[in-house]
Amino acid sequence: METPPVAARKFRDFLAFCRIECGLAPLTLEAYGRDLGQLATYLHDRGNADPSTASMGDLTNHVRWLSRECEYEATTVTRHLATIRVFFRWLHATGAIARDPARLLERPTAWKRLPGTMTARQMKHFVEFPSAEHGPLWLRDRAMLELMYGGGLRASEVCTVKVNDFHDTLGALAVTGKGGKQRIVPIGVPAIEWTRRYLHECRPHLARSASGRDAFRLLLSFTGRPLDRVAVWQLVKKIATRAGLDNVHPHTLRHSFATHLVQGGADLRVVQELLGHSSITTTQVYTHVTRDHLKDVIANCHPREMTVRTVASGARKMGVTGKPAGRRTAQPQAQPSAKRRGK
Repeated sequence: METPPVAARKFRDFLAFCRIECGLAPLTLEAYGRDLGQLATYLHDRGNADPSTASMGDLTNHVRWLSRECEYEATTVTRHLATIRVFFRWLHATGAIARDPARLLERPTAWKRLPGTMTARQMKHFVEFPSAEHGPLWLRDRAMLELMYGGGLRASEVCTVKVNDFHDTLGALAVTGKGGKQRIVPIGVPAIEWTRRYLHECRPHLARSASGRDAFRLLLSFTGRPLDRVAVWQLVKKIATRAGLDNVHPHTLRHSFATHLVQGGADLRVVQELLGHSSITTTQVYTHVTRDHLKDVIANCHPREMTVRTVASGARKMGVTGKPAGRRTAQPQAQPSAKRRGK
């Protein structure tokens, strides 16, 4: 259904404010537009063509409708709620409404899920799976996977990397993340070598077919156009299926990158900078480790466990009784009792 003109004009002004004043990313603006369009449709079906006149009850019913009727996940409802809050806060700040009806809306409870990761062996098999028998673009796929895992890149980040952002001599990659924030990410030797090989052997042929429409992007499609986020998602899923791996998506490589660094002893602040998180609380989700790793840390670092391990190791060397094995010691003679000594 088409958005009513009154609502469309206010949404357009609000999105322009978010783009110019707040500097929000295009994908965030796209999500805001979808959420506001759904809100306008809900209110229009109930006789309200102007969303600025919605009451707190209308917004509460809309959030409840998203959860119960649309059966959205709690995370999706939370995003809708964030959009509604920001929109009505903007209306109140610009003087369009006298009171903000969304200020008291409660956020639904969302369970925190541990991100899915792969083991180091699974990741090695996955990243090294593309080969010459998988088509002429296998070098591009191999370079893409190496960059995503070697630098912890999002799908939206790896597809916007330009050729000049790759610095092979420094071993680093200039990445533009959410909100247009830029960061320098060091990448490993495999990612450097495979990206360099892709630039020399594969990309020139793809860029030639694009007739100057490659926009200097690093990763190109078969037609020479830049890859978009959806194409990266589809490529990762296709390669994972061929490799025999389930539940693998682009963010799995990012999760595995951070988890493997933390398990290897990397500082959480360093991982935060590499991932481009603005808050350390977002990075803390990667502190989950395996149960075996927890047991090893406790056994090697806890004072009581270290004492027990030392005693047990000494007992194994001395024998079961704690005495040197192979020797017989004289048994101590029983001492006479006090009555017998008195006699």
